Amino acid sequence: MSGKHTRVKICGLRSTDVALVASRAGADFLGFNFVENVRRQIQVSDGARIISEYKSTRGSSESPGLVGLFRNQDIDWVNETARKLGLDYLQLCGDEDAFYISRVELPIFKQVRVHEGSTPTDLSSVVVPLLDSGHGVLLDRYDKNTPGGSGLTFDWALAESLANHENVLLAGGLTPANVQSAIAQLAPWGVDVSSGVETDGVKDPDRIRAFIEAVQSA
Repeated sequence: MSGKHTRVKICGLRSTDVALVASRAGADFLGFNFVENVRRQIQVSDGARIISEYKSTRGSSESPGLVGLFRNQDIDWVNETARKLGLDYLQLCGDEDAFYISRVELPIFKQVRVHEGSTPTDLSSVVVPLLDSGHGVLLDRYDKNTPGGSGLTFDWALAESLANHENVLLAGGLTPANVQSAIAQLAPWGVDVSSGVETDGVKDPDRIRAFIEAVQSA
């Protein structure tokens, strides 16, 4: 997880075709959601099929990193699932503590949910120890009704001293229309999008391409 361009993670993928669209458009990471009881959840059997079909079609050419999203699920099951699917990274979206994280077999992005009323110091106190431990971080808006993918932004000013650190992904309400503003303000190492590239709750290939093009031209 290194280099200078702004990375793009397209998250919440639920089909082989859309995974291929994102990959071919230039995504750096593809996210598959195995968090229980959320709208974009896919079952492990479906994830295995999608990823197998994707890899078979994509071939041996350079491919984005495959990220599995999990939340407070049994670590042995998570590691077994990651091996079965051939994932490259895990995104932890819950209350996983240091002991849990120490047992994860793959590199991680730990979701940090930014609460309204937080200060830059509050955020740094959570993010910096994770980065110092060699983990990635995904900054997202706190929403009591969903563990992520709400399509809501947070106050980007809170992350001005953090988003440009290596292995930090900025998430929360990004769209093809506003991602260049986020990049201009924060120069983030990477950006993450899910609902912002959907139309009527379904991944839209045109919006995925537009989002990645906007990042690449920022």
